Amino acid sequence: MVEVSNLYPEDKKELYTLLNSQLKALLDNEPDVIPGLANASALLMGALKDINWSGFYLMKHGELLLGPFQGRTACVHIAVGRGVCGTAVLKDEVQLVPDVHEFPGHIACDSASRSEIVIPIHDGKDIAGVLDIDSPLPDRFDETDKEGLTEFVTILEEYLEW
Repeated sequence: MVEVSNLYPEDKKELYTLLNSQLKALLDNEPDVIPGLANASALLMGALKDINWSGFYLMKHGELLLGPFQGRTACVHIAVGRGVCGTAVLKDEVQLVPDVHEFPGHIACDSASRSEIVIPIHDGKDIAGVLDIDSPLPDRFDETDKEGLTEFVTILEEYLEW
């Protein structure tokens, strides 16, 4: 069996250009949030190296609720301001965490996770949820990941009906 990740470029900028193009194709003519996010999480899990969780939390009743994901079981409810995901919502900004064990209030859903990136998703001016990606490696995510994944989220915001 061929590993899916072997089919993607090593260069991160090229990788994100390809991923974002593939995401647009997956979302074309399918604006429903659940299948869109399910395919988006599967796309990321298959393409990004050294990650152990890729998924979404959606705002519901003033908190984050687990949405489509790939990986081990996860926390279901996250309060705004709690952990990396809740902090991303509270501050309305990307959280790039080199070592989750040094992040105050980190929620350890998977003890194997060492680094994390969380990008807020907007529906107009409101936060609709977050994209959350974990890695078992410390310092896995960098500015290129931040830029590529922010564009990935922008595509989700534009294509899906929140």
